[in-house]
This record gives sequence, structure tokens and C-alpha cells, in this order.
Amino acid sequence: MGHGAKALMFQGTGSDVGKSLIVAGLCRALTNRGLTVRPFKPQNMSNNAAITADGGEIGRAQALQARACLVPASVHMNPVLLKPQSDVGSQIVVLGQVVGNAMAREFQAMKPGLLPKITESFQRLKAEADIVLVEGAGSAAEVNLRLGDIANMGFARAANVPVILIGDIDRGGVIAQIVGTKAVVDPADSAMIAGFLINKFRGDPALFSTGMDIITGHTGWPALGLIPHFPDAGRLPAEDAVALDKRGTGSSGKIVIAVPRLAHIANFDDFDPLKLEPSVRLVMVQPGEPLPGDADLVILPGSKATLADLRDFRSNGWHIDLQAHVRRGGRVLGLCGGYQMLGRVVADPNGIEGPAGSEPGLSLLEVETVLSSDKTLTEITGTSIADGTPFQGYEMHVGRTGGADCARPLLRFADGRTDGATSVDGYIRATYVHGLFADDAQRAAWLSWLGGSVSGFSYEAEIDRVLDALGEHLAGHVDLDRLFTLAR
Repeated sequence: MGHGAKALMFQGTGSDVGKSLIVAGLCRALTNRGLTVRPFKPQNMSNNAAITADGGEIGRAQALQARACLVPASVHMNPVLLKPQSDVGSQIVVLGQVVGNAMAREFQAMKPGLLPKITESFQRLKAEADIVLVEGAGSAAEVNLRLGDIANMGFARAANVPVILIGDIDRGGVIAQIVGTKAVVDPADSAMIAGFLINKFRGDPALFSTGMDIITGHTGWPALGLIPHFPDAGRLPAEDAVALDKRGTGSSGKIVIAVPRLAHIANFDDFDPLKLEPSVRLVMVQPGEPLPGDADLVILPGSKATLADLRDFRSNGWHIDLQAHVRRGGRVLGLCGGYQMLGRVVADPNGIEGPAGSEPGLSLLEVETVLSSDKTLTEITGTSIADGTPFQGYEMHVGRTGGADCARPLLRFADGRTDGATSVDGYIRATYVHGLFADDAQRAAWLSWLGGSVSGFSYEAEIDRVLDALGEHLAGHVDLDRLFTLAR
């Protein structure tokens, strides 16, 4: 269809109203109906990134949406990604590559210069699709940030894309969410809104039909659908660390795996496959809570600010809990930033992640890390050295780690390089590779190391099953033909 491609943008009345999942479900629903669909998010803020086929990184939600469209992820699907870091503001990623750090105020000044790149990526996607589904960021009603906006109405107006507004009835006050948005946005922005959807409805839809009419009466916007709560949403990877604060911890299995919720936790979708294993009870340990005494495995997750998170780890008293866990014969796995923390020291001489300096590590592995400015971003395959189990995953880190325990690496890459470190007794393991548990063979090997069994489900197939179910769920409650008509 080429340049005749249509586009439709989905903005929310607030964060976490379900924009990412609605776009993913619509991507799959329209793809299953034979259309060529592409996802797009002009600007994203997330420390949960995914590697793209073209060698960059984008927000995890756009990678899931690409998957819903049955196409590889591309840097053009999320041209600007902000990754919050401790004291230096956010790392700015443009077209998949780090371009520097900026505080919020500095970033405001950068935004106009980024709009041409965003527009170019959007046009590229339009050229290869029948329809592009665009996701906004945060709330459409942040009128204090409207000047220079590139994420919501600023993009919609610049690219002339109609907007569907999504409200979340689950958090209450949905009539005011939508009517309030109409009240505060600029009339020219309001004119871009072609209708509204209400998400996460529970109960009898007939009871809310007058609510829909009241919203239309106040705003002039048509109601395009009342979407019931979709229980399996929690089985899909979440983009926002906010989800870790309130999300259930998987099944009530007998293998207890504990993950401390670091302040700058990154790539936490590493744990999603474990949450779905019936034999596993995954515990996200919140700040101020102790690491559970009955844990079989403690996993130190990735971090966007390793030195700051090491200090955070100690201030929560988790270093004492971890020592006790190890004394009891418990096992430990460090992933990426967690790998760095397990060593003797993490040094940041150039101030890559914050003020220059170094921080003593947890000293459970004989390794030391120096952070450097070159960032490794690559998909990787290989085998576990201990048992020859194949794996596929990805690397996304800054820094080099070396020391005596690296003589017992965990993984051998297909190109012959080795990665990771293991303690002399084998109970403490670490690697830079993300995504291991999404690999069914690897997940089975790790669970058998913990004395458990796997259910034998395929994680990747399960994600596709849920995307198909979500697509059908939305098709049943939203008029897809009308959405396609409203797109332009």
C-alpha cells in the first residue's frame, strides 16, 4: 500500500492505563486479519529494553508489539528511548544508540532537534505497512509539558495522526479522567481525538452504558469500546518497573526464587518466564523487606546504575540476608549488573552511570569490574559449559569484568568466547547474558539445578497464545473496522 498507509495513535489519560497492551493486541488482531501492521512509539522512558535485529535497543513494549505483528523489532519502532539513571538524569538513546545523558530540563531543550528523526522513522514504517499503530507516553493531559512535546499531542499534530484516548476504569474516576482531559487540552489538540476506549472493566457492561453517554455528552468524542479486564495480561512482559510493585508473584510452587527490587532495576523481563512455571514461586522483594529465608535461589538483577544500586542493596540490609542465604547453602545468580555487584569492587572512573568513583562489591565472587563507555548490544547463542545445554539470549551492558572466578565461566558463545564466572563450590554463578530463562532448554536446566522439574511449556509459544487471545478479546469489544476507518 506504500505511502497510502494509515496511522492511528493511542494515548492514555495516565501512565499504566494499558496503552502498550491494547496496541499489542490490536497489532495481532489486525495482522491476523491479513493487514501489514507496524508499531511505533516516538519517545519512551523505560529501563526494560530489547535488542533489535538492526543492532540497537528499543523499549520492551515495542519489541512485544513487533512480535504481535509477526515482524522483527527495529530501532525505527521507538526512535527515542530514555533510560533513567541515578544522578545524571536519563541516558538518551536515539535510533538504538546511546547519544549521552541529560537531566529533565536539558532534555526539554533537545526535544525539537529530535522531532525530524522521529518523523523520518515514522515515515519509514508507513512506507512498509497498511497501518501504523502509534503509542503515546504517560498522559495526554500533561499540558505543563505540552511545549516542545514529541511523545503525545506534539507528535500527533506534527504527523497529522488521529488519536484514540484510553481511560482506565480499574483505578476509578474514569469519567473525570476523560472529561478532565478534554477540559485541559488545547482545542486544536482536542480536535485530534477521534474517540475513546475504556479499559480494564469488571462486571456488567450494561451498568456503564450511561457512563459512556455522559463522557460523550461532555466531550463530543464517540465511545469506541468498553474493554473487559483481560486476566492473562500478566503473562505478557511488562515494560514498566511500576508493574513490579503490584504484580502477583507467579504460582505457588515449591522452588522459591527471590529477586531484590533494586531502585534502578533493568531488563526485569528476564524473570517473566519463571513467573509462569508452576513449580516456581517468584518473589520480587520490595525495598525494606528481607530476602526470604526459604529462598532456593537469589537472583541479583540487571541495573541501570550499578554503584547506586549496590549502595541501595546495603541500605536495605540485603547484603546481610544474602550472606546468611549463602551460609545456609543457598544458591545465587548474578545477571549483568547483578554479576558486577557480586564481585570485590565496581569502579566507574569516568562517571558513566553517575559521579565517578568506585564501590565495594558483595565479595561473593573473585572478580572486579570497571565500567567503560563502550556498550555491548548483541544477540548471542552458545551453550552452558557445565552441561552443554544450548542457549540464546542477548548482551546489553557497559563494563569489563575479570578475576580468578572467570576461570570457571558459565557460558561458551558460538564464536568460542566465554562469559561469566562461578564460585569454587559452584553455588554462586554470574553472567552478562540476558534472556536465558526465555530459552526452554536453559530454564529446564536451571530448575533441575535447583532440584525442581519443568512443566514443559514453551515460553515463546505461550506469548504467542496470549497475544492471539488478547487480539480476539479486543476484536470482541472494539469495532476494528471503525478504527481502520478513523485512521488516516
